[in-house]
Amino acid sequence: MLNLGQLLGSGIYSVPGVILKSVGSIGLLFLFWIIAPIFALGGLMIYSEFASMFPNRSGAEVVFLEQAYPRPKFLVPVAFAVTSVLLSYSATNSIIFAQYVLTIFDLPITPSNQTALAFTVCTVCIAIVGLSTKWSLRAVNLLTGLKVLSLVFLVVTGFLVLVGATRIKDPLANFHNIFEGSTSNVNSLATALVKTNFSYFGWHNAFNVLNEIKSPDPVKTVRRAGFISLLMVTTLFVFTNVAYVAAVPKEEIKESGQLIAALFVRNVYGDGFGAKILPFMVALSCVGNIIAVTVGQARILREVARQGLLPYPTFFASTRPFGTPLGPVSLKYFLTVFVIVALPAKDAFNFLLDLASYPSLVFHVATAVGLWLMRKRRALAGIPASIYQAHNIYVLLYLGAAILLLVMPWVPPESGHGDVSFWYATYCVVGLGILALCGVYYWLWIVFLPRLGGYKIVEEVEQLPDGAMTARLVRRYQANTALNSEQQPLLEVDS
Repeated sequence: MLNLGQLLGSGIYSVPGVILKSVGSIGLLFLFWIIAPIFALGGLMIYSEFASMFPNRSGAEVVFLEQAYPRPKFLVPVAFAVTSVLLSYSATNSIIFAQYVLTIFDLPITPSNQTALAFTVCTVCIAIVGLSTKWSLRAVNLLTGLKVLSLVFLVVTGFLVLVGATRIKDPLANFHNIFEGSTSNVNSLATALVKTNFSYFGWHNAFNVLNEIKSPDPVKTVRRAGFISLLMVTTLFVFTNVAYVAAVPKEEIKESGQLIAALFVRNVYGDGFGAKILPFMVALSCVGNIIAVTVGQARILREVARQGLLPYPTFFASTRPFGTPLGPVSLKYFLTVFVIVALPAKDAFNFLLDLASYPSLVFHVATAVGLWLMRKRRALAGIPASIYQAHNIYVLLYLGAAILLLVMPWVPPESGHGDVSFWYATYCVVGLGILALCGVYYWLWIVFLPRLGGYKIVEEVEQLPDGAMTARLVRRYQANTALNSEQQPLLEVDS
């Protein structure tokens, strides 16, 4: 349910129109919805092997990268910490929620209306996660069930359209010459792949809470959950796109923006009560996604804090007073509100989606390469290979997809195929700027200032009153450095 809660967010209801506008043909639209889960499968195999190495650690990627790249000391954790903090927002699903709710009540989708509703839903959802883990997981379970039902409703409706049981006159019109209009522009293809990858993002969410899973073999449990959720979602997504294509003319799909699901139901059921049901379920899907993502990301931020990489690590690592990571949840809330308010409403969804994906691609490359490094290191130490060892073809798939998506967006798109009103590669520049900021922050904090002040940054481990372990990065001046330079970092204490 944690995986499905993130996988079944706004993507399938909002991006098919944008994807078709980018790739130009129905054939490529379907192809990209099939390619993306193959890349995701590669990631699932990599995560499974990494998780088997560190089964008692939550946080997933932050832990994997920290262990794979111990030198330069603190560099990878600092880079991951800065990007995780700056990009830990749920603005995209908040925006889609706002657009669909406004559609339900036939209200104009103005910047002020969209921003107000997006602000309201993120406040309520993140408050639930901050107040109770038990109730937030119950909400995820309930809403995820409704999300699955909404997609089943779409698929069944699409089947009825195809067999001629609805008012759609020619349901096969879009299936003739399906590759007509295909683009070969690599930027447009990259834009489409980014969107489909976004829709399949979430197969890994349960890895973020690995050490909280009560199972004799938590890695096996999470791995199996990943396979099941990815298979379910791939099936639902492909047939949902078939339904869209059967009921909505090609040009209308291209111009639908983020409202393809609402257009589909209106074409099939008209403007009556039936046309309100699916948008309502889409809105609930967005709510479930915000809660599920917040549960996972709060654990990542807490793990970052436990490494001493956030200011006030005791506050961010603590689970008081509600037994929840309230500090990381609060940080995620303020970042979400900031990006909702700061960005132009028209371009907010596409820009935020692309921006959230770009820096993470660098970490995907590092994770794939890091797996090979960890294998070599463990082999030299005489540690046997993991029973969940990923075949190299999966590692290459994951690595190749990430490299392609880092390079392809820099090629200019064809006229009319861009998905924002400003420069097409703005999100690439901002994403790289965030990574550059990580490097500057690391150099100032770990290298330059210690040299200037005559001290070193070392790690001190501390146990909090609630039993949690946290670390503080503290200054040790030259007189005391010799006594403290051999302190072990938190990752080794835990393992």
